[in-house]
Amino acid sequence: MRPPFWAAGDKLKERYIRSVAKTRTHTILLQPVGAELKAPAGASLRDLLFEQGVEFPCGGQGRCRGCKVRVLQGHAEINAAQQERLTAAEIAEGWRLACQCHLEDDLVIELRQWDAAILSNEEAFAFTPQEGLGVAVDLGTTTLVAQLLDLETGHVLGVRTALNPQARHGADLMSRVQFAVSEGGQRELEGLIRKQIGTLIHQLLTAARVEDNRLRKVVLVGNTVMHHLFCGISVEPLSHYPFESVHDGLQTFVARDLGWALNSNPTVQFLPCLGSFVGSDILAGVLATGLCTSEALVGLIDLGTNGEIVLGNRERLICASTAAGPAFEGARISSGMRAATGAIWKVTAYDGRINCEVLGNVPPRGVCGSGLVDAVAASLELGRIKPSGQLANGRDTLPLCPPVSLTQMDVRQLQLAKGAIAAGIRILLQWWGAAPEDVTRLYLAGAFGNYINLTSARRIGLLDFPEENIQPSGNTALLGAKLALFSSDGEDGSYTPLRTATEHVSLSADPRFQEIFVEEMSFPQA
Repeated sequence: MRPPFWAAGDKLKERYIRSVAKTRTHTILLQPVGAELKAPAGASLRDLLFEQGVEFPCGGQGRCRGCKVRVLQGHAEINAAQQERLTAAEIAEGWRLACQCHLEDDLVIELRQWDAAILSNEEAFAFTPQEGLGVAVDLGTTTLVAQLLDLETGHVLGVRTALNPQARHGADLMSRVQFAVSEGGQRELEGLIRKQIGTLIHQLLTAARVEDNRLRKVVLVGNTVMHHLFCGISVEPLSHYPFESVHDGLQTFVARDLGWALNSNPTVQFLPCLGSFVGSDILAGVLATGLCTSEALVGLIDLGTNGEIVLGNRERLICASTAAGPAFEGARISSGMRAATGAIWKVTAYDGRINCEVLGNVPPRGVCGSGLVDAVAASLELGRIKPSGQLANGRDTLPLCPPVSLTQMDVRQLQLAKGAIAAGIRILLQWWGAAPEDVTRLYLAGAFGNYINLTSARRIGLLDFPEENIQPSGNTALLGAKLALFSSDGEDGSYTPLRTATEHVSLSADPRFQEIFVEEMSFPQA
């Protein structure tokens, strides 16, 4: 029976829930996967369900509907945020925003169980043998990948992947920066990521059945925000113009400083960034692809929430970053999700119809970034979307495969993302005095670049390069981190010559950017 003040307000309810949390335990059954969780009363559903694959794109603020789950049995609270974001019909059918609910009853919940594939790297590379073991870590905004290597043979002894636990405070970088600065959450974000990576390292050593006293070195790479949030550097300068930090160089620790109980107390290095919002993951990608040794003009693009671009050769490198938004990762899309089981990942136009392929060969649950690009490209070919991006014939939605469809706002989100990337590419080409066909090789880094259909990318105007010159390159950040384990640039790992030869271009300060961005928002004519 609920106490008499239950209807008085959320604060009193939360205080009551916390007061009984130590004495009551509830069970949560997740369908259709059948997983069973037990947690004390008052536990946040956000924390419990994040570990099961539910994402919180707005950082748990109740704004985006991205964490919507359906309560099949039991009671879950309905607060003002849910009444504003959910329709009366949805509430009646049991839909709730997980980020706004605390556990107050045994529950049966219908949940999207996302079995996501996280991109690793098994590519062979040249190295100088050394003693002991090393761990290379790609610290991504969404996912983490760690590999254990035998430094004498170069063999990969194990791989571990995980979601970045910081994502419960926002799917995109600026949401986390805002949480760190406005809500004083920087220390919490640091603790979450250090603990998770320490856990991955212990799992690697245990699974490989090797002693931790053989571990000599750990190398991490990531974007500038991840660099700061792991290393304990304030992200406040990255929260406002000119979005630059002077503390973006090599950071060195020993494991004990990070709370990692490893007998060998290995050296831990987070490689330096190349510039504002161009992180060490891109520096690692430059090493992995050999951009800095090429005679011809080549490029590297990492397509994500923060799109990073490098153009150059062994004489000169120019880099830039542009806030593309999370559309390429399926976020802020009405039916968006990561590239995982249930995601529409491939769409084609055939005989006047839309045809969809779903990851895992299961009924569709949503659409991921590559499927979104395909769907818009196919709809342009069928005349269902105009070059302006407006849906044709007065349509409100674009059906893909029931129950998944796209809205006008979804198309606009893709236009914003592709416009930002395409504008950044154009400006860097202008700095070089080059045309797209002058770039002899364009490397696409990361998971999205690995799976995107190049024909679709060209059709929507995202990549205006000859298709034969574009090369999906997998996880170049992880490969570069493995190269750094062997101290390929001297013992200090500072990569000073490479950083000195790289010029960072601030797109936000370029007077041409806004005009070019608006031009690139449109889709090419057929």
